[in-house]
Amino acid sequence: MTRRQVPAFSRRTLIGTGLGIGAAVFAAVGSGAAHAAGAQGAGSSAQRRGHAFLAAAMDAYPDHGSVRLTQSYTDQAGLFSTAFTYDNALAILAHLAVRTAGGRARAVVLGDALLYAQAHDPAYDDGRLRQAYNVGPYTFFDGSLQPDGFVRADGTVNVGTQFGFTGTAVGDMAWAGIALSALAQRTGARRFLDGAVRIGEWIERTGRTDEPLGGYKFGVSGANEKLPFTSTEHNTDLVCLFGRLARLTGDRVWLERRARAEAFVKKMWEPSGGFFYTGTNDGVTVNTSPIPEDTQTWTHLALASRSYSRSLDWAAAELAVLDHADRRNSTVPAGQSYEGVTFSSASLLANEDAPIAEFQPRPDRNGVWFEGTAHLALALRDRHAPGDEARARRLIASTEQAQDLLGTGQTIGGKALPERSGVVSASSPLDTGFGFGYYPYRHAGATAWYLLAATRSNPLRA
Repeated sequence: MTRRQVPAFSRRTLIGTGLGIGAAVFAAVGSGAAHAAGAQGAGSSAQRRGHAFLAAAMDAYPDHGSVRLTQSYTDQAGLFSTAFTYDNALAILAHLAVRTAGGRARAVVLGDALLYAQAHDPAYDDGRLRQAYNVGPYTFFDGSLQPDGFVRADGTVNVGTQFGFTGTAVGDMAWAGIALSALAQRTGARRFLDGAVRIGEWIERTGRTDEPLGGYKFGVSGANEKLPFTSTEHNTDLVCLFGRLARLTGDRVWLERRARAEAFVKKMWEPSGGFFYTGTNDGVTVNTSPIPEDTQTWTHLALASRSYSRSLDWAAAELAVLDHADRRNSTVPAGQSYEGVTFSSASLLANEDAPIAEFQPRPDRNGVWFEGTAHLALALRDRHAPGDEARARRLIASTEQAQDLLGTGQTIGGKALPERSGVVSASSPLDTGFGFGYYPYRHAGATAWYLLAATRSNPLRA
């Protein structure tokens, strides 16, 4: 096993064919007076506002049918009505975490939409889901009209072709399976377990590899070509999914598959530094740079192993950032500051003189990635070592302040959002180091992770 400095593809990398997101238009965040957040009472109010955002993003296109998914980002992100599968899996888990009849009902609707997508793909009937779907009408940058909702007139689902979000990543599939298995457990409905099993079987057929490092590979492109990468993050997700399927089905074959995924994850451990590498591009060589945040926190949430929990300390120390208006490329309004973590070690070294991608702004090396900040807060709460809860509360307070003050005036489906609802994906433009960026747009995924952290709900524990 050898090591080299070449980034493996992240789950979030665009794996489809066609256009990238370089044409997305950047809009700076709104301003507002800074204030402290995070007290227990304010936290409950903030959680309600987070759920209100998820509800609004789910209900944005009432004229386009009851079978629907949640739009991932506000309109200002330039991704129009795109609904990422990963974000919708998180929305299901966040709705279940609230433990109310309304939350459960919304989770069931989203779960049934994922099952509908499995059964009504325009090209495949093998259990796969696509990276993203369109859930409402819009006019694309080139003037072409996309008139449909999630379900087209012919009954097939509306795959996100404009941006090339047509591939299928193992990580996205794993999260959808985790969400469906959670619905199966909560509702007792067999259809959700059947859907999760179909996902697991697709991953086994498509992703399993006998390369030296083992594990499960990345997935397929929009042209249905297998991708050569193997991701620590993906295999961490599979530790949870396969463990859940073993428990819910009673079939021990899932335990063998879980062990294969876990073995890959543990091969990515760097004991001298106390962190996990991102994965491999060829199944033989471990990539040593960049080092992402989620492979440090999700591994703890999935493995619950004291032997590897130092990865949380690495993330908290090595990826810590503080964003404020005095930063060179910060878009944070004057008088505000936000603490948290960034996406990866490469984010801290981003070229601040050049845009992240064409038509996009220059990055702020200290931009806070709020989704990852919530990952860390939840993992610290789960580990519960001395000082962990206090640090987690600070991170949650920073995220709640962002919900209050950043991304004001943004819309979904052209409609105003409930006031102070929804967490932006980043405090300022942020270069991930994996070929894409995050920006200050309210985001279903960041909001869902905030809600999971605030309610101490670990989605990766099998």
